[in-house]
Amino acid sequence: MSNLAPTAIAERGAAGRRVQAWPFVWALAAAFALSLYVLRDQFPEANAWPESDAVPFAAWFSAVMAWLKVNFTWATRAIAAVLDVPLQIAFGLLAKPTRLAGLGIVVPTLSWAGVVASAVIAGHAAGGPRLALLMAACFGYIALFGQWQSAMLTLALIIIAVPLCVITGLLLGIWACRSPRLEKFAVAPLLDLMQTIPTFAYLIPMLILFGNSPVSAMIATSIFATPPMVRATMVALARVPPEIGDFAVMAGCTPRQRLWRVLIPTARPMLMVGVNQVIMLALNMVIISSMIGAGGLGYDVLLALRALKIGQGMEAGLAIVVLAIALDRLSQAFASKGGAPVHHTTKPFLARNPHLFLALAILTATTLASLALPALAKIPPGWTLSTAPWWKAAVDWVTVHFFDVIEAFRVALLVYVLNPMRAFCEGFPWLGALLLLALAGYRLGGWRLACLIGLLVLFCASSGLWEKTMSTVYLCGVSAVIALLAGIPIGVWASRSDRFARLIEPVVDTLQTLPSFCFIIPIVMLFRVGDVTALIATVSFAIVPAIRYTNHGLRQVPPTLIEAAKTAGCTRRQTFWRVQLPMALPEVLLGVNQTILLSLSMIIICAMIGTRDLGQEVFIALAKADAGRGITAGLAIAFIGIVADRLIGGASAKARKRLG
Repeated sequence: MSNLAPTAIAERGAAGRRVQAWPFVWALAAAFALSLYVLRDQFPEANAWPESDAVPFAAWFSAVMAWLKVNFTWATRAIAAVLDVPLQIAFGLLAKPTRLAGLGIVVPTLSWAGVVASAVIAGHAAGGPRLALLMAACFGYIALFGQWQSAMLTLALIIIAVPLCVITGLLLGIWACRSPRLEKFAVAPLLDLMQTIPTFAYLIPMLILFGNSPVSAMIATSIFATPPMVRATMVALARVPPEIGDFAVMAGCTPRQRLWRVLIPTARPMLMVGVNQVIMLALNMVIISSMIGAGGLGYDVLLALRALKIGQGMEAGLAIVVLAIALDRLSQAFASKGGAPVHHTTKPFLARNPHLFLALAILTATTLASLALPALAKIPPGWTLSTAPWWKAAVDWVTVHFFDVIEAFRVALLVYVLNPMRAFCEGFPWLGALLLLALAGYRLGGWRLACLIGLLVLFCASSGLWEKTMSTVYLCGVSAVIALLAGIPIGVWASRSDRFARLIEPVVDTLQTLPSFCFIIPIVMLFRVGDVTALIATVSFAIVPAIRYTNHGLRQVPPTLIEAAKTAGCTRRQTFWRVQLPMALPEVLLGVNQTILLSLSMIIICAMIGTRDLGQEVFIALAKADAGRGITAGLAIAFIGIVADRLIGGASAKARKRLG
């Protein structure tokens, strides 16, 4: 003990000196970066990467894509032809009669009344009368407001894309679980790229390799929506108690039987959560994938946005929301039933599944009846309603009565906040940013994280896209800060008031399911195109995680800790700031992370309304089918997200370690 005590004291003293040295290191690094900014005319190479020395990443990526197109078009078109068969069958069943090429078979369209009835029956089977009523309301809304044809095209694509995502994600997740090295060095980085590369960047390779068709849109949607299933599979299998697997081995199961008959059924509830997330991401992708042939509700929203028809755009967008709510609640209900024990019986399959038998019977009967009654095949136009004039009238009324206030707010925000921030960020030296971010990476995660962040920042600078990168950072950063300043207090309020939580929950659910384009349409009508519109739309879209994770984190603080604080004499304010908030900090930081990533994804979409950043580069590349330019800009956007994710993840890990 006498020998250990001086050693411990010495180590503690060295750690204290290192902590005291960090403020000086940060001050020195910040002074160096600001000196480069002020003296940018004397050191131009440290501020903007010289164009003559820019690394030609775009040319390299274009060459790779051209080589793939020349040598593998036969394979990609064969894959497209195979995937087109089930997709055309789904289109034929749900949306439009289709003759399968080469087979001479005409696929009859299911009656809309039968589809509505089947959705109601599925809701009753999964969640009882309440969910059945919700399904009737959702599908009834789609039919009543004239969105049936487009909604069924979207649903058909989802029906084919989601199983493809689930199967691929399940197999990849199992493979990653069996090989930790593969998960660490291949699967995890791949998932990070797939979740941070902007959705528009998926479209360019799909367009080149698979052509402009619904199959290309489906493949792009599948790539975007697969990562949650991979992550859910890895988490679900890791959470299966080891004794269950050991029992399967003792019972004589082979490795394959142990996996598919024991581990996968045990992990089914968590796997169904992954399926739910796949459905939500696939629906979020349908508008963007409509640019390369998806059609459906996404195409309707896109056309309305281009023509600034707010009424038609909001109707189609709300139809996506309604469809998302229906599929979300249905998949969650089946997920909650996933843990129920399975009772083996000798009854026939249909006898064990009466809801399925009833749905098939109604679909068959109504489809056959639609051959004689056209009203069952296609909803008569006289039966439908439209809210488009109401939306336009509402926006026109606000514009007429509040134009001066709106314009004054827009100009003030632009002149006093956004323009100075843009000028500062676009002129910030790449060398200073690299130093500060690498230093933050070293402080939060060691040399490995510092080197990773340094390489990612160096890519953005050396590719010749530094100014556009910082323009993206500026608007994303301002939007994320405003979303956090508004969302975290709302989350705190919701955690302390059940009544307020019940009031805010439907608002948050609506914001989460509303397609990103639907945030843009009314705001463009009020604030015109530009950075202010992008800022407001992005804040509205990205505020949800800040509210949800703050509320969840504060509610997860153990009540025993709160009671102990009260017993120790802490006031309510002291309990919040010294007990609840520190304990909830990791979850709050996760909300910060998700808010930043959602802000980044929305900023890219806002390039359609006049922002000048990396999103504009992706749009130009998409218009010109320039794969190299689009992939380079897409990677730069992804690297911004990865840097933010790794830094916040490191801060969260340190907070968890500090709190035990």
